[in-house]
Amino acid sequence: MRFFLPAALAATLLTGCAAPRKLPPYEKPLAAAPVQNVRTTAYTHTESDHRKYGRKSAAGTELRRGGINSAAADWSRWPLGTKFHLVETGEVYEVDDYGWMLAGTNTIDLYKPSKSRMNQWGVRRVTIEILEWGDPRRSYAMLKPRAKHRHVKLMVRQLEDRHEL
Repeated sequence: MRFFLPAALAATLLTGCAAPRKLPPYEKPLAAAPVQNVRTTAYTHTESDHRKYGRKSAAGTELRRGGINSAAADWSRWPLGTKFHLVETGEVYEVDDYGWMLAGTNTIDLYKPSKSRMNQWGVRRVTIEILEWGDPRRSYAMLKPRAKHRHVKLMVRQLEDRHEL
């Protein structure tokens, strides 16, 4: 007796995983202005895709909540260390993290200490004031060794295209 599997199912069984997930749709970068209107989302360290990192950011620091809060973004748009003020809430954030769904987008993900706070934030368009731009060279130095991942490779290419690195 013979069994036949569809090619896609056979490939999945042999490789152990389904097709690679797609990056989000690319968005033209916002102008690097001192005041920007951006789409924001929220994340927390207990989400399934963040558990393996615990409370650590991509920069290797503890995720912060308080005087200065952690934020994740595409580092080619808001480089590592970029500090900004949310006009709506008065909170100050610093970009120290990035994520798959942020690469190539104009979205900033704000760190929240719990799922309930994350869900309470939801998705909002807000005005931010840039207090200090981060360093593209520092972003590049940290991202380049991680460029085997497609979302990181995209940020690296964009940093190379926009800055003399």
